[in-house]
Amino acid sequence: MENLLFDIPLSKEDNLLRRFEEIHDYIYANDGLSPQQALEEFVKILFAKIFDENNNLNLFSQKHIAKLFERTKQNFIEIFELDEKIKLSENSINFIVSKLQKISLVDSSQDAKGLAFQKFISHHEKGRQGQFFTPEPVIDFCVEMMQPKINEKLIDPACGSGGFLMSAIKYLQKNNQNTDIQTIISESIFGLDINKSILRIAKMKLLLEANVKMNVSCANSLENFENLNDTFDLILANPPFGAKIASPGFLSKFDLGYKWAKYEKEFCKTRALQTTQNTEIMFIERCLKLLKEGGRMAIVLPNGTFENPSLEYLRFYIKRKSKLLAIVKLPQETFIPYGTGVKTSILFLEKTTQHIEGQCRVFFGKVTKLGYQGNKNGTPVYKKDKYGQILKTGGQQVLDEDFSEIVNQYKLFQQKEKLTQKNSFAINYNELSVRFDFDFYSPENKVFVKTMKNGKIIKLGELCEIVKLKSPKLKNTNQIVEYVELSDINTHSFEIINSTTYCVHELPSRASYEIKEGDIITAIAGNSVGTKKHATAFVSKEYEGCICTNGFRILRNFKIEPYYLLFYLRTEAFLKQMFMYRTGAAIPNVSDADLANIEIYVPFNGEKEIINDQIKKAFHFKRKFKNLLESITLEIN
Repeated sequence: MENLLFDIPLSKEDNLLRRFEEIHDYIYANDGLSPQQALEEFVKILFAKIFDENNNLNLFSQKHIAKLFERTKQNFIEIFELDEKIKLSENSINFIVSKLQKISLVDSSQDAKGLAFQKFISHHEKGRQGQFFTPEPVIDFCVEMMQPKINEKLIDPACGSGGFLMSAIKYLQKNNQNTDIQTIISESIFGLDINKSILRIAKMKLLLEANVKMNVSCANSLENFENLNDTFDLILANPPFGAKIASPGFLSKFDLGYKWAKYEKEFCKTRALQTTQNTEIMFIERCLKLLKEGGRMAIVLPNGTFENPSLEYLRFYIKRKSKLLAIVKLPQETFIPYGTGVKTSILFLEKTTQHIEGQCRVFFGKVTKLGYQGNKNGTPVYKKDKYGQILKTGGQQVLDEDFSEIVNQYKLFQQKEKLTQKNSFAINYNELSVRFDFDFYSPENKVFVKTMKNGKIIKLGELCEIVKLKSPKLKNTNQIVEYVELSDINTHSFEIINSTTYCVHELPSRASYEIKEGDIITAIAGNSVGTKKHATAFVSKEYEGCICTNGFRILRNFKIEPYYLLFYLRTEAFLKQMFMYRTGAAIPNVSDADLANIEIYVPFNGEKEIINDQIKKAFHFKRKFKNLLESITLEIN
């Protein structure tokens, strides 16, 4: 009867996957471990199983498992501590051994065991707390865009559980007949990660894929590995975001650990160290050092890297060290199934010390459909026909995604052919300015042609004063004031419709500026900036002296008809520019410099004066209507 456990053939990965799941569930249910701890203990036994098979020890049994694991640790000394033990009950060990004892993981079909473990891990990675993983569609997309070649040396310096490495291996196998996968893994595939526990998963994936020596090591990639610099043809990476490095000794080893000063249009490194620096910024420099001249890189980064004014020096540094190949924006929900809603884009570049000529072009793409929902489970989303039926190709359901569409557009771009989809475009290299983000260069946000017959373009900062001085009223903590917030604006009628009474010491910290009759206030912060709900208002006498939030900027001292400008601030031309200039991951905002650079169309033919008079009359009629309403009374006995 015992043999019935092993009657299931292992030619298909789902049968082995079923066993892996049964083992994990048994440990989780019976040993009081978390899903993460259960996974770690299972992986220890898998290492012992493979070590036993490779060395023909025949020690994989309930009786000898502890002794076998001691020998396994000696063989994998770089990923196991010498004092580590298998932290499982005797019942769980017996269950696992009974499930795996008569299966040969070394001799089983590569596809079966590799895919089984991949599926098993992808299911359990999503449940890990505190770890940040890259979704498989993003991984495969980066590999498809970079198109690794059979003779190229590849590294992921923040490899985690090895997703990029495995995807690159699969790509090489798919696109090269008679691939010697063992040689590729042992000579060309490298990975580094600081987390030993996660690194074991990467090692196990590669062990099951090709039972050979692996160049996957536990190390801090930001440490200086001189022997690895200028070594690699390709880097695929999703470095950790958000953590700060404050050690002066550590920062001093990096160019980007220092402050940079701007002189005209260029930046120079100063002798002053940064107080802190983000880890992802340090990773960019480290990756550029690891690449050979002409080497390529795909790296996932938070959108602030591409757009924040404070990181202009970083983008200058990147342009000096490399040629940008492509920038692809991802939806905000991309990483939600993996525990974060951070907005990200992918930077593709080629390391070069040569000056880039203007005739080179940069590709931009935007992913809108991921093939999965932006919920905690990452539920797959499939394409449907007009009747709502899920589409299939070769019997397989088709994911509703546009990664593959962008890959196809990038290949057209490489062949210098015309792009055919609206989510992709290209610009000349000399058009690449201080920003790297998709929205800044998107043709949809390009409003004006500079040569116009019927009018001219003048920047907003030349047409009025942009005021952001703190009100002196805020110094008197006991004064009573009226406060105007973004939500107090009727966006359809340009009006302030409400204010709230506060004592100064009770005001929100964002309460800042004092508004006057005749001012125009317009929003520069918040999710509605640059959309149809963008808040702009004309300050009437009723709200003279109110304090407004610093989410507004005050426009005053006009050199143009104010009611025409007020009208213009709700046009699509204005809103597109505001949306283009937005930066910031949590709360989008437009900098004062960018606000001043907003282009205002000023017509020559008297149209400006006509619009100004019409808007002025509309406000006059509104005031008359309001006064009339307020004058009507009804006496009820």
